[in-house]
Amino acid sequence: MQLNADQVQHALPWASLIEALSAIFAREDVCSPVRHHHSIEVPGEPTATLLLMPAWIEGEYVGVKQVNVFPGNNARHLPGLSSHYMLSCGQSGQPLALLDGNELTARRTAAASALASRFLSREDASSLLMIGAGRMGRRLIPAHMSVRPIQTVRVWDRNAAASTALVAELRSSGIDAQVCHDAQLQEAAGEADIISCATLATEPVVFGDWLKPGAHLDLVGSFTPSMRETDNVAMQRCAVFVDTMAGALSETGDLIMPIREGAIGADKILAELAELCRGQHGGRAALANADQAVTLFKSVGDSREDLAAAILAYRNRG
Repeated sequence: MQLNADQVQHALPWASLIEALSAIFAREDVCSPVRHHHSIEVPGEPTATLLLMPAWIEGEYVGVKQVNVFPGNNARHLPGLSSHYMLSCGQSGQPLALLDGNELTARRTAAASALASRFLSREDASSLLMIGAGRMGRRLIPAHMSVRPIQTVRVWDRNAAASTALVAELRSSGIDAQVCHDAQLQEAAGEADIISCATLATEPVVFGDWLKPGAHLDLVGSFTPSMRETDNVAMQRCAVFVDTMAGALSETGDLIMPIREGAIGADKILAELAELCRGQHGGRAALANADQAVTLFKSVGDSREDLAAAILAYRNRG
């Protein structure tokens, strides 16, 4: 069977997806090897990239996400990135479902941030600043709203038209949303209980000195060593948590750069998401002066998230 993007979306409601991620990170019997990364030569065009992200639970399910990145597609007016997820039976190996990988990835990424927020943001967090008004911003906002009593949302994007469009969508669904203009960004960041960033920035867009006591910073966008969304001060000020230690230390400039520059050490990372879900670290509640502590969650993605989402979508198929 196949599930397209719309079917994947409907099969993965936020509350159920967040619980599915929590459950899979709490398990210790999930195999999730480092992703496979291959370069593919395309005659007369830029080199393409093939990414394979497998994960399995013995005797239950086997899954793999295939991501194709073909830069030459821009000249053909086709998306440069396409992906799909194949879920198979863990007993027989027989294929069960082929799912749209783009929607699966976007939703599980947003759900992971919301899951982390459940451990790291204040329970009374009522204001959200969304930095980035693209695909991920549209999913991160409702995901965060599903775990915290968010009353107001402000949206900033380098492209003012993108911010305006997203705010209009949010207002049409009954959310109290406002555009955050460039001149207002520092003030908005200083007032927000939760700041979620999903950009392609290579220079910081939110700074540690802006964050108020008790704030939570959610970083999604930096997925290469040359990308970063915040500065060294934020990493020094914040209690830092990640989805996976290995991925965060090898893939994101938000950590690689401050470590290389000597601003922090790898030991600045207090725990992985799995340790939070297993109760091995208490999150905000375990921090000194918990109400005033400033927390940070950095995600780079993990194949366990894909597997959990695919299993849930398969079980919820209509």
